[in-house]
Amino acid sequence: MTDIEAINVRCSRRHYTDVKIDDLKIKKIKNLIDGYNRKEGLNIRFIENGADAFTGFNSYGMFKGVKALIALSGEKSVEDLKEKLGFYGELLVIEATKLNLGTCFVAGTFNKKKLNIPSEDEELVCVITIGNVPEDKSLKEKLLLSVIHRKPKELKEFYLSDEKVPDWFIEGVKAVQKAPSAANRQPVRLKYDKGEVTAFVEKTDSFQLMDLGIAKANFSLAAHGHFEFGNHGKFIK
Repeated sequence: MTDIEAINVRCSRRHYTDVKIDDLKIKKIKNLIDGYNRKEGLNIRFIENGADAFTGFNSYGMFKGVKALIALSGEKSVEDLKEKLGFYGELLVIEATKLNLGTCFVAGTFNKKKLNIPSEDEELVCVITIGNVPEDKSLKEKLLLSVIHRKPKELKEFYLSDEKVPDWFIEGVKAVQKAPSAANRQPVRLKYDKGEVTAFVEKTDSFQLMDLGIAKANFSLAAHGHFEFGNHGKFIK
């Protein structure tokens, strides 16, 4: 499975089986986490048993069978922290999808205290549940998805341009359309102006900066380049 195939087929999964994640798959994910942490000074962690964070807590989405988590955290002093955690979190989600694992970003509705993030200077922004999932969604999970997920926005709603845009840009926008976002609001917008591409969100005091990082990851993979971090950061093809 390619990265783009993973972007296209991936969906949030909230019900997990009792089958433990294969050790080789865990090792691959941990190796990626170590590399991202070294590169950006982050403190992303793979937690093999984070079930307590979802036990006896009114977590949205009615999660079932959660065991393993990826905790997206870093020192508060790290520049563009939320965006970077969204960016690298999405790369981990794409890799997990390629490994045939289910995932779901969970922002505010879990018990953070149960994860024992040690430093007061560290911010736990979000977790990603990860694990083996049933081949078919249960009726309960399907019903939940129909309630939570809004209808995706049209492609033209994701970008601004007064000129004809190239095919590679459209491919990137299609990947952004598939990107997960808080409450599926899809707040990220792209601008194409004389060959220059930027990405931005209107609000920076919510989870939108994390959504910005997630969208940038998808666009970068589809359009074959990378973004500068920061709101209105430029894309380098």
